[in-house]
Amino acid sequence: MQSKGSNYHRNAAAGLVFRSPISALMLCTIAAMASFYVAGRLWQDAEDRVYMGKELDRITGQGKSAISVDDTLKIIGCREQQKKLTALEMELAAARQEGFVSKTKNPPPPLKKKPLVMIGVLTGFGRKNNREVIRKAWMTTGEALKKMEDEKGVIARFVIGRSSNRGDSLDRDIDIEDKSHNDFFILESHVEAPEELPKKTKLFFAHAAERWEAEYYAKVNDDVYVNIDALGSTLAAHIDKPRVYIGCMKSGEVFSEQGQKWYEPDWWKFGDGKTYFRHASGEMFVISKALARFVSINRSILRTYAFDDVSTGSWFIGLDVKHIDDKKFCCTSWSTGGICAGA
Repeated sequence: MQSKGSNYHRNAAAGLVFRSPISALMLCTIAAMASFYVAGRLWQDAEDRVYMGKELDRITGQGKSAISVDDTLKIIGCREQQKKLTALEMELAAARQEGFVSKTKNPPPPLKKKPLVMIGVLTGFGRKNNREVIRKAWMTTGEALKKMEDEKGVIARFVIGRSSNRGDSLDRDIDIEDKSHNDFFILESHVEAPEELPKKTKLFFAHAAERWEAEYYAKVNDDVYVNIDALGSTLAAHIDKPRVYIGCMKSGEVFSEQGQKWYEPDWWKFGDGKTYFRHASGEMFVISKALARFVSINRSILRTYAFDDVSTGSWFIGLDVKHIDDKKFCCTSWSTGGICAGA
């Protein structure tokens, strides 16, 4: 006789056997459906790629796509972004019309006008009275000096070096005067001495070309009066000439005997005739910006002679430079339409 427990176990086993085939069948069905779904998606994607490739072939007319399908998808994405950007730009334009957005940005500040000429008035220690006369006569000071720079494009500065005893009363007096008028161009590397005037002139042109970008650079003595308007109109007439050297051209005897007032140590270089080549008189002369830059670049190898006007003329004698002999730069006497006059 079988017990109740054994009957229970047999019935449970029968139930498991009955349910197992059903579960397996369901799992197989689900797996098959998933396989069909994935295969369908892959097939559709492949068909899309083939279609797009054929369309590109048709457009290019070459039988072979110029770019890959992946690149094409990227291009399409970029086009979508472009559409969005275009829509935003249209919205921005509409907002501007409604007054929600400023139509224009703040305008940039106007470009500063390039100076026409930078005038260096070569002066020295003990010449304060000359400088005061020049300030009152034509150079002006303070706001008037700035106005001359802004409206006429003319910059003027007194040019001076330093004392051989740097920091002494001579230097301090110049610093005080400069603080009061703000019209000095101090050559810190130059030591003031009468025999060093040619080197001073060379350093003036070199450093002025580096500091100011003007069309012309003029050297003037501190006992010369300048007609600013006449100077401006004369220089404007030569603005189309890139390399000009303008002044009252002259020549003259080379003095070879030591002790003479105009003694030239290098007199033998000027030939048996002992005559200087043509050069502008030293009271006032002008060079264009190209020549000033030439002096600035080559300052270490440019020779100086006993006089600054001869030295300056020597730098340009072998260059492709237009020498302009203008009698309005002859400062020995004032004349109608003249540019300068000696004191």
